[in-house]
Amino acid sequence: MAKDQNLPPDALWQAVLDRNPALDGQFCYGVRTTGVYCRPSCPSRRAKRENVTFFADPDAAEAAGFRPCLRCHPRAQTPMQANAELIAAACRMIEDADAPLPTADLAARIGLSRFHFHRQFKAVTGMTPRAYAAAHRADRMRRGLQDHASVTGAIYDAGFNSSSRFYATADQILGMAPDTYRKGGADSEIRFAIAQCALGAILVAASDRGICAISMGDAPQPLLTELQEMFPKARLIGGDAAFDLLVAQVVGFVEAPQIGLDLPLDIRGTAFQQRVWQALRDLRPGETASYADIARRIGAPDATRAVAGACAANRLAVAIPCHRVVRADGAISGYRWGVARKRALLQREAD
Repeated sequence: MAKDQNLPPDALWQAVLDRNPALDGQFCYGVRTTGVYCRPSCPSRRAKRENVTFFADPDAAEAAGFRPCLRCHPRAQTPMQANAELIAAACRMIEDADAPLPTADLAARIGLSRFHFHRQFKAVTGMTPRAYAAAHRADRMRRGLQDHASVTGAIYDAGFNSSSRFYATADQILGMAPDTYRKGGADSEIRFAIAQCALGAILVAASDRGICAISMGDAPQPLLTELQEMFPKARLIGGDAAFDLLVAQVVGFVEAPQIGLDLPLDIRGTAFQQRVWQALRDLRPGETASYADIARRIGAPDATRAVAGACAANRLAVAIPCHRVVRADGAISGYRWGVARKRALLQREAD
């Protein structure tokens, strides 16, 4: 039986027929006629079904008298795990570098071709190497603006080669001018509106770049107070008729997640948080994952707690679907806007 899934034998056999690499490490199978056991994705000639026995792990297969396949090496690290570790190493190189590293140089350092590296990096992190470097540099810039006495010093410490290059992308990185950011968002404008949906009160707020907050609660006033704490020095402006249409789209998405939410988002977070949030957005309606699953998907298998922290820091309910993260045993717990709402959202997606 598979480790983490209660899969019936027919499903396990189908994974063998499909040579499904996604289930490598979840189970292995032994062939009685050869005395060998393999991982699901083994490229060897398929055995007959009546000669196959399934095991939860290599230890169980060897206890039953089978020996490991010399072609797929079922005790070795899977290709997916190996790629995730390589990409995690590349992420650390990007984060430790004083200046942006060319993609070709990164690929060469970890021993992959430029094309294969680029494809694997995006598959693991949900971002291109260039986008990941930009997100990390933006995070350094935001921290630097809070710590430095001058904007110029923060620009160079963040890894920008010139101030003109930073100012060309300042609005995209900060969502506002650097001096405004240093002053806690003073003089910036945030439009908002509060409506009712099946899950209670819902607040939607947007900057010039897109939706920057979606919150849910039992009453409107706590949601407004939370928005004021998020943007303490910004000008909060009640939405007009056009903004109400945007809010209606968000409410419609809450009621029927399958319709999708095709609206611009103003996503502000660290490079790590953005990797987690992108992995969450890659989950389909009705699909769930554990914190450990998300950590593995972004190439940081030991960062389960940090993944949980990124979920807790999410300001965009439903748009970044942290409600699709469940405990390893499938239990529902831990949601910024209430476990009952999390359960209701998952039920809507399952219907």
